[in-house]
This record gives sequence, structure tokens and C-alpha cells, in this order.
Amino acid sequence: MSTDRPPPILIADHPGLDFLNTLAVPVDVEVEWLANGEDLLAWLRQAGLVPGHVRDALRKSAAARELDTVAAQARDLRNWFKPFVAKHAGKPLKSGTLRQLEPLNELLARDDEFGQIVVRDRLHPQENDANAASGLAWRAERRWRSPESLIFPLARSLADLVCTEDFTYVKACEGPTCTLVFLDRTRGHARRWCSMAVCGNRAKQAAYRERARE
Repeated sequence: MSTDRPPPILIADHPGLDFLNTLAVPVDVEVEWLANGEDLLAWLRQAGLVPGHVRDALRKSAAARELDTVAAQARDLRNWFKPFVAKHAGKPLKSGTLRQLEPLNELLARDDEFGQIVVRDRLHPQENDANAASGLAWRAERRWRSPESLIFPLARSLADLVCTEDFTYVKACEGPTCTLVFLDRTRGHARRWCSMAVCGNRAKQAAYRERARE
């Protein structure tokens, strides 16, 4: 992964939106976090979408050009889905949007995802339902048959976004140059910035300068 850019920004409160933020202008310059196959492997690991042993195995078994091809597919998927989010953010998704998502369903149909019954444990937060009556849980697994398998957790994160989240609370950062998007899970849904430490702080400084001028 390139060292002349900031680390991936995982601030969206949903992996599907974090995926969209892999191409963004977080401050003043556009940054691409999926420029090649190695970038893709690194980002998937950091986002928690691919286990470390899977990443390591694919890095050893696949040629660099194969991984680069999958990274290009990931960028295409991201760039196709971004306009959908921009169009529908801020309002609930209606059933009529399904037709727009047919390419995503076609991609998901190729996945080798399956599930297993496992012992509920602290290592998998999604299994830790405090109200669960059973000590067992359902865990999604996947057969990583080829480098192309790396595209499926990305597709699955987008499917989860449109099926389980209220698009009313999908927002774009209000920073004047920032293009990051996020899911507003705050109480009262008053979140305005990708990060208070970055865009929020810049807005406060700009407001202070404006008051000083006045």
C-alpha cells in the first residue's frame, strides 16, 4: 500500500459507505485507496472484510496482475454505486429502486457464501446478542476460490447497506471540499462532519475567522 497518502478513512459507520470513501477528497486532494491489488488486500483487511489468513494466502497464490484486475473491478463497483447513494441519500429507499440494483444482484449470485453454526463467543461481536437464548450463533463464511472472491464481501456490504439501513441517515460531510459520506447514528441524527477533528475543526476555525473580520 502506498505510503505517500493517509491511511484509509473508516469513519462511515458502515462498511458499504467506507468502501465508497476509498475514493474521496478528505481535505483538499483526491485520494485513491484502491489503486492496485495490494491496496485492495490491505484495505479489505483493515476494514475487517477479509480475514488475515485469506489475504496472505491470496497474496502468495495469485499473480500481481490478477489482484490488480480485481482491484479494477472493485473500483468499477464503487464508481457504479456512488451515484445511487448520492441520488437516494437523505430519504428512505423505496421498493422501486430494486431495478437499479439488478447489477448488484447479478454479482451476488456468483458468490460462494455460506453459513455455519458456531459457539457464540466474544471474538465475533455480531454473535454477541445479549438477549440470545442460545449459546450458539450463525456465522457467515465464504469459499475464497480465487482472487475474484475479494469482490464479494464488497458487494455484500452494499447489499447490507440497502437492505438494513435507513437511507434517511446517509449523509455527505458538510466540509466545503470534503466528499466523504457516512451513516448518521448519533442521537438526534445531528452529525454534520466526517470527523470533528478534521472538517468539524476547519469549520469552527472558519467561523471564528469570519466573526473576527466582522
